[in-house]
Amino acid sequence: MPKMKTKSGAKKRFRLTATGKVRRQLAGKRHGMIKRTNDQIRNLRGTTIMADADAKIVKRYMPYG
Repeated sequence: MPKMKTKSGAKKRFRLTATGKVRRQLAGKRHGMIKRTNDQIRNLRGTTIMADADAKIVKRYMPYG
């Protein structure tokens, strides 16, 4: 059998943790930083764990995790 392909968009945006949860960046930090406060920018740093319902969809795009 050939290998399954991973969606390259999901590969760039998400990572799986050791327990199989999906880790993602916080939304709202791609562009437009000039209109955000410094507190907002600081709070948007880092990553968070994705909700189970959304993670279920993302895991389908990353078959080999």
